[in-house]
Amino acid sequence: MTDTQTKLRAVAAVPLSESLCQLIEHLEPRVEMIRDHSLTHPMRGPADWSGDPEHVRTAQQQAAFEAMVDSADALFGIPDVDPAALARTVAANPGLRWVMTTAAGGGSQIQAAGLDSAALDRIVFTTSAGVHAGPLAEFAVLGVLAGAKDLPRLQADQAGKRWSERWEMRQVDEMTVLVVGLGGIGAECARRFKALGATVWGTTRSGEPVDGVDRLVPLDDLVTAAGQVDAIVVALPGTAQTHHLIGPEVFAALRPGVIFASVGRGTAVDEGALLEALDDGRVAYAAMDVFEVEPLPSGSALWNHPRVLVSPHTAALSSKEEERIARRFAENAARLLDGLPLRAAVDTVEFY
Repeated sequence: MTDTQTKLRAVAAVPLSESLCQLIEHLEPRVEMIRDHSLTHPMRGPADWSGDPEHVRTAQQQAAFEAMVDSADALFGIPDVDPAALARTVAANPGLRWVMTTAAGGGSQIQAAGLDSAALDRIVFTTSAGVHAGPLAEFAVLGVLAGAKDLPRLQADQAGKRWSERWEMRQVDEMTVLVVGLGGIGAECARRFKALGATVWGTTRSGEPVDGVDRLVPLDDLVTAAGQVDAIVVALPGTAQTHHLIGPEVFAALRPGVIFASVGRGTAVDEGALLEALDDGRVAYAAMDVFEVEPLPSGSALWNHPRVLVSPHTAALSSKEEERIARRFAENAARLLDGLPLRAAVDTVEFY
């Protein structure tokens, strides 16, 4: 191949700082990062990939932005994080080879674009899955520790200035923790709980061993396993197959006092069934970063439940996220140019 054939024309279709554009080109010199910072909506905070909604392009700027993304071999991000904009540029740009979404769950955005089978076959789609694993695993650990130490009781006693009789807290190193979903996030959760001394179980489709997991649980055995553990961490993607997988049957199987944390996609958990389990004591505490509907509706009983921690899908946010995703892009660009499989490729049947 000639130098021009091996050069990858990559367009920043979302806001990406100049320093990170330069980092990508430094890490993989065969990438030419095309960017015009005046055409992408400015970020309002860390990893605000869709940018400020108050920023509006002129007609001339919109035409320039579309011409830029339509010239790409590869896109860093879905244009404006808008599935309709992705569909437009896929139709307009027959040379597009690869799109990396900035969201770990970017498969749902690809699905929403409604691309035909020819486009799905022509273009490789990848996500940032795994980039957010560390922060989300920390939130899962926080949730299980808060439940183990009965944080609501401590807070209530402190608020009432009550010095109660001493009582025994639960110990994570005496617990069995079931991680449902051993992808990038789940695998990191397993590693952290194992480091705390817990016995770790994890659900698997493939049966491949995962570091830190003492027992692999086939999904068909999920209900049985759920009835034998002290804590459950849900790290599932949001697909048709995982919708309400953690539902009435799973919650009915629990022993009283299970601690629950959800850090994958909220649609995997039936919140009505979770609330019933909270009310009858099968779930002692629930730490939730993701929900079926986001923002969480004001009428949801989860807001006011005394043994629920509500986090507004913010546990993964980190000032380092942008750099981690830029580094992932550079790594995958090298793999694309070298003819190797890309990391975190989207399954365009189940879209995760």
